[in-house]
Amino acid sequence: MAKVAIVVLAGTETHEGLGRVVNALEAVKELKDGGHDVKLIFDGAGTAWVPELARPEHRAHALYRAVSDKITGVCDFCAGAFGVKSAVAAQGVPLACEYEGHPSILALVTGGYQVITF
Repeated sequence: MAKVAIVVLAGTETHEGLGRVVNALEAVKELKDGGHDVKLIFDGAGTAWVPELARPEHRAHALYRAVSDKITGVCDFCAGAFGVKSAVAAQGVPLACEYEGHPSILALVTGGYQVITF
């Protein structure tokens, strides 16, 4: 069984960012469907995707809902910096702040996770 952490860094401002987040969600879904240990983390500008994808009218909403149980954290510091911390909290998604307010990449790597960024 693979152990994979998918980290979304892409912002919401461009079509390219949408493509990256959709590819990240598809990768998480494929790993989840295959029975692998997968974690989904939103960091940097990617933190803004959580409230965006949570909107039922968003075209990637169904895909987001299909993998939302694999979200293990949204960067606490970055969610604040990008002005989405309260919107993320309203979704009930956990904030990650293990290393200086950010998710711990070291914990993932030492835990045996392959880290892939989108």
